[in-house]
Amino acid sequence: MSLPDVTWALGRPTIGGAASLASRLRVYGRDRVPLDGGVVVASNHFSWLDPAILGAASPRVLYYMAKVEAHRVPGLGAFIRTFGCFPVRRGESDREAVRTMRRIVAEGHALGLFVEGTRQLSGVPGQVQPGAAMVALQENVPIIPVAIHGTQGWKPAPGGFQAASIAWGEPMRFDGLPKGGRGYKEASALLQEEIRRLFDWLVDVHRLGRPRDAVPPGTRP
Repeated sequence: MSLPDVTWALGRPTIGGAASLASRLRVYGRDRVPLDGGVVVASNHFSWLDPAILGAASPRVLYYMAKVEAHRVPGLGAFIRTFGCFPVRRGESDREAVRTMRRIVAEGHALGLFVEGTRQLSGVPGQVQPGAAMVALQENVPIIPVAIHGTQGWKPAPGGFQAASIAWGEPMRFDGLPKGGRGYKEASALLQEEIRRLFDWLVDVHRLGRPRDAVPPGTRP
């Protein structure tokens, strides 16, 4: 058993459990996540709470990528690395981060990416960057689209914490697309559309009071 496996086994019921309670988390479509083999988990991102609740909602250990500045914070950097988190230099080409992403899925792990590259302050998912598609195409692994709703401007609400929900989409493959810039762009556009569709579904589910038996939409053919 690796260090991330041990850390996640301890962190999921503690940190993840606390974050789930604080966000009144409800998860839809968890059974769509393959339990083995390399995979890219691709999510939108609003809040510092998102990594904790997505980790709690995932049946897999997620190897997250985080900006290098977070890794340089005394204490925090060492802590997140025990979970398998690795650094990326944002705003520039980071070949080491790319190699790490590819190695993670090639070794059969789940790579966790917040695919817009930074938190979205608009309250809706933003433009998907090409990293997730690049890894999936180069390593021939599926992408699992994920939408998070409810963590926009999250704060304790009167009478109870503000509610958040996560919807897992079905695995997406891009076997017919080329392994290059055009393929990454086309796959990213399809992924962005799917994340937004799951997000819009969650918005409707919240309006209906978040019924537990709701089922996220399937991937379009």
